[in-house]
Amino acid sequence: MSVLILAEHDGHTLKQATYRAVTAAQHWQLPVHVLVAGHTTAAIAQEAAAIQGVAQVIQVDAAVLAHPLAEDIADLLVRAGGDHTVILAAHTAFGKNVLPRVAALLDVAMLSDVVTIVGPKTYVRPIYAGSIYATVESIDALQVLTIRASSFAAASVSPGNAAPIVMMDVSTTTAHVRWLGQVHNVSERPELASARVVVSGGRSLGSAEKFQVVLAPLAEKLDAALGATRAAVDAGFAPNDIQVGQTGTVVAPELYIAVGISGAVQHTAGMKDSKVIVAINHDADAAIFQVSDYYLVADLFETVPALTEALG
Repeated sequence: MSVLILAEHDGHTLKQATYRAVTAAQHWQLPVHVLVAGHTTAAIAQEAAAIQGVAQVIQVDAAVLAHPLAEDIADLLVRAGGDHTVILAAHTAFGKNVLPRVAALLDVAMLSDVVTIVGPKTYVRPIYAGSIYATVESIDALQVLTIRASSFAAASVSPGNAAPIVMMDVSTTTAHVRWLGQVHNVSERPELASARVVVSGGRSLGSAEKFQVVLAPLAEKLDAALGATRAAVDAGFAPNDIQVGQTGTVVAPELYIAVGISGAVQHTAGMKDSKVIVAINHDADAAIFQVSDYYLVADLFETVPALTEALG
């Protein structure tokens, strides 16, 4: 028996969440297999094979998977998962789209956003927007779960590790769903989910222009990713792909700077595990201060530019 991980990639390289999923898979002390599905995935499969702890890579390469659909990937996992004890993926938009379908097809329970693996079938996961952590146990023979990537360290790459790569064919694809298109937000900043430093802004910034004028220079100085609250995203100040929180991206960087953020439960659930949290808010009673390591009661429009200049 073994653990099967669904690899997440951008068509060129593996995402950091996959490396963290490999670390999580080590808790079962079983061989770790990685499924790499897509088109022209040879280099990605080789990258997965070099991760320390990976025993085998299952490569699925087909033109119809150039834009993988959840329905097709779920079918592949069901086919490949017969000899596995655990099917695992990171709790990202991709993983959250695929794994519940796998659980439904296999008629087993789905465990989502696991932060700690206690035993072979026992896990800790957040409930009530992260205000409570529940310990749950699954009685199914096959475990299907997503893990919070930020709760696990990234597995290292071992040049000496060359796990065997086996090919698997695509038998059928869905006829009910088709790919229409996608829009990419291109940025030179680090990816939000794996950034070492995150600078986030709230609705207090007042506009999309001020979001860029005030926060972007600070993020550039710190080589940080930009984040935003749901309120800022809903107001149109920032794109939804940088939303931090329960319904956005959960982050745990070394440094999290919250600017003009009140500290709603939905937001703090997605960043309170950061190593150091710094908050800047003019309201001395802001809830964000309760989870902050350092905070400053001040006008963000004066403080942030001054901080940026001081870092110069």
